[in-house]
Amino acid sequence: MDLATGVGLLFGVVVLCTMILMGGDLKMFVDLHAFIVIFGGSTAATIIRFPFAAMIHGFPMGMKYAFSVRRWSPRELVDEIARLAEVTRKPGPIGLEKENIEDPFLAKGMRYVADGYDLNFIRDSLERDRDIFLGHLDEGQKIYRAIGDCAPAFGMIGTLIGMVQMFANMTDPSKLGPYMAAALLATFYGAALSNLLCLPIADKLQLKLHDEDLNRTLIVDGVLMIRESKSPTLVREMLLAYLPEKHRHDDHEEDESAEPAAA
Repeated sequence: MDLATGVGLLFGVVVLCTMILMGGDLKMFVDLHAFIVIFGGSTAATIIRFPFAAMIHGFPMGMKYAFSVRRWSPRELVDEIARLAEVTRKPGPIGLEKENIEDPFLAKGMRYVADGYDLNFIRDSLERDRDIFLGHLDEGQKIYRAIGDCAPAFGMIGTLIGMVQMFANMTDPSKLGPYMAAALLATFYGAALSNLLCLPIADKLQLKLHDEDLNRTLIVDGVLMIRESKSPTLVREMLLAYLPEKHRHDDHEEDESAEPAAA
């Protein structure tokens, strides 16, 4: 689980609940009318904005990847792919069948290599899978961003509805309080939904989209080089180009620091 997402969301909820309880109780901030106008209106606007297929794929995938963290960093992927290139150097591609590869996308590519598929087929298949996955992830961040954009607007709509109802019942003072509360709570719900949940998740998904694009492109190139029987050293050096400059020479720096210690 991505601790940053979980901890941030939990901390935000705790802050809001603390502020509410310092001046009253939670029941004061529960209103069915405000709930309907925010969640119902935001959902309706998002459905209008996106096709059902995008909603079906994007919404659950967005929630899943907002709270999950990738096991492999780019540097770890480079090391793993170089190790797999070393495996294929001696027994050949058939040796990959005995390897337990955690990353599903990398495992799929290695299975293609072990089965002896054509280079162009491997490239087309992996790139198509990568692009489809990234497209669904991009749909997810767009959906959450759309909800985050329209939730405050529907909060304002709920506020206006509540004020109209309040002014229409000025002759009955007993109704003024509930209508005013509903009007203000609609704005509160919209702002909280947008700024605490939807927009932060959209931004997190945007970051994960870039990370997945980098990692999966790195995997595609690594698999293709292994299929072409490139040496493990060449595979490593070519894949290190995907890493920032400061992360490319970690091994050399460790070796240099280890030599004086050994001496």
